[in-house]
Amino acid sequence: MSSATTVLQSEQAKDRAVTLRNRARLGANKNLLFWYRELYRDQFKEFSSPAALSILEIGSGTSPLKQFLSNVVTSDVLDLDYLDLVFDCHEIDKLDVIKDNSLDVITVTNVLHHLKSPIAFLNRAAGKLKSGGKVIATEPFFSVLSTAIFKYLHHEPVDFQISEPELGDLQGPLASANIALPWLIFFRNPEWLQRLNDKFDLAHFAARPFSALSYMITGGISYRLPVPSLLYRMLFPVDLALSRRFPSFCAAFCTVTLTRR
Repeated sequence: MSSATTVLQSEQAKDRAVTLRNRARLGANKNLLFWYRELYRDQFKEFSSPAALSILEIGSGTSPLKQFLSNVVTSDVLDLDYLDLVFDCHEIDKLDVIKDNSLDVITVTNVLHHLKSPIAFLNRAAGKLKSGGKVIATEPFFSVLSTAIFKYLHHEPVDFQISEPELGDLQGPLASANIALPWLIFFRNPEWLQRLNDKFDLAHFAARPFSALSYMITGGISYRLPVPSLLYRMLFPVDLALSRRFPSFCAAFCTVTLTRR
């Protein structure tokens, strides 16, 4: 076994342990679970009956989506016993268990910024969608407020100066990241976005800001801040409204929807 393989296996084992720890922390954080519940409602609000859809979730290691939509097929690159599928999403086009042209929705939440090549993934994933099927992706959004938080208070790297829409050296599924990557693709570099045009109808590209400080007030995965649940739920709609009224100033996340041709 090569040293590179040994290092990769060690990183994957570390990432599995971190994922299990984070999943337990999320499950114990009522405010964070509420934030995710509202996010999923927002992601699927255009569908009259989400429970009737054929949905594949990419990056389900920590995600609680299946708690709210039991028909979701969960997946991750990490081998975790509660997942439906384990595979590298960059090779989704080779995944025979999911038939081509069979899915209504592929959902990715805070996952694209961990991928080596998110554009290559999205183009390959399109083949699994029905015509008119959707990729729904929620990722960090860089406003005046959130940029300071993500750059100086968040643990994941932020690099606005990349020359290609890819990650550099990979260090494992969780350790490898550039949380600015999806924002650069979808909102700052039209040429990168156009690389999706053959597979997706960019005339129907949609983007909707989601929340300002309400994720941070939960403490996120790493912490649990002592904010009473009732107070949090009262403040959440205000936070959401502010993120949509003043996205360039305070939005922290954004959901984009791509429609397959």
